[in-house]
Amino acid sequence: MQVQAFHKNGLALCASDPDEPQYAVNCALLDEPPAVGDWLLVHVDVAVRALEAAEAGAIADALAAVTAAAAGEPFEHLLGDLADREPELPPHLRNGSVNA
Repeated sequence: MQVQAFHKNGLALCASDPDEPQYAVNCALLDEPPAVGDWLLVHVDVAVRALEAAEAGAIADALAAVTAAAAGEPFEHLLGDLADREPELPPHLRNGSVNA
């Protein structure tokens, strides 16, 4: 969510889109206070961490893809970073090594 303004009690007023409703978001877990225009990863009205604009866009696209897929609509165009490549396994799962 993007910080739109600040509430009188110190909460950030954030929205996913300027035309969407604003939510009061607690920013106490952040290392530094956000500024208007900053992007935040928010869970249950609490900012978990600050995001770069590109990462916020990728997250928004992924959420839109889930919504489109659930509605039976095309979604592949929203996952451009995954569409033309095989997913990579994390290092601990490569070469058949699995910790049981």
